[in-house]
Amino acid sequence: MDLPDPISRRDRQRQTREALIFTARMVFAEDGYHGARLEEIARRAGFSKGAIYSNFDGKAGLFLAVMDANMEIAFETADSWDPFGRPEPPQPPAVTGDWDPEEFARSMIGFSLATLEFIAAAARDEALAPELGKRLRRLLAAYTGIAREQRAEGDPMTAEEIGVLIAALDQGAGMLTVGGSGVMDQRLLQAGMGRLLDPARAATAPPDDDAADGLGLHSEEIQRRIAEAVREGLTELRAERGPGGSG
Repeated sequence: MDLPDPISRRDRQRQTREALIFTARMVFAEDGYHGARLEEIARRAGFSKGAIYSNFDGKAGLFLAVMDANMEIAFETADSWDPFGRPEPPQPPAVTGDWDPEEFARSMIGFSLATLEFIAAAARDEALAPELGKRLRRLLAAYTGIAREQRAEGDPMTAEEIGVLIAALDQGAGMLTVGGSGVMDQRLLQAGMGRLLDPARAATAPPDDDAADGLGLHSEEIQRRIAEAVREGLTELRAERGPGGSG
């Protein structure tokens, strides 16, 4: 009987990196950037602390990798993101035990707070500031791609200019939400993005009253994509650990 080919070293390293990034996202959300411990991230991922240093440049490098993964999840198919559409609400990961419907929202807010911590630290660090700048430019490019696909024909503003405004609105909405202001919800965020992209279309679009209770932390589509990635990540991590896995 033919045996399956052993997993290559490269594939094993990729799986290790993915597991560490996925676990780090959860730990950063729970404990914040400064409070998160590499030992805890490694333990929950099923590795030693050395695995982190073998794959990332310490805590900052790991956090940058999580940021990269989140942007890839959120924007890899930007042309299919219609701010005027009404996507299915994000479904929480399917794990054993009862799932608190507010748990995913808390995780999103927690990671956003950790990101603010990281930005404040990285902006003052000569080595990290350029790396942070690369991520911000990538973020703006992603929003510009959305603007290029969705903006009104003949709009005198360029796609780049509209992309900057959409980024400011979406990221600013997140800032208000994590700050606990309570003034921003999905309905208002969706309406604002629509008015930036196509004011005439937005003026005639009926309001989505069901979105009034939605978390005003980035668009609902981004939340859905991240929720799906979390669900898949949990499934893969549990499968790799087996019934007796830790964490």
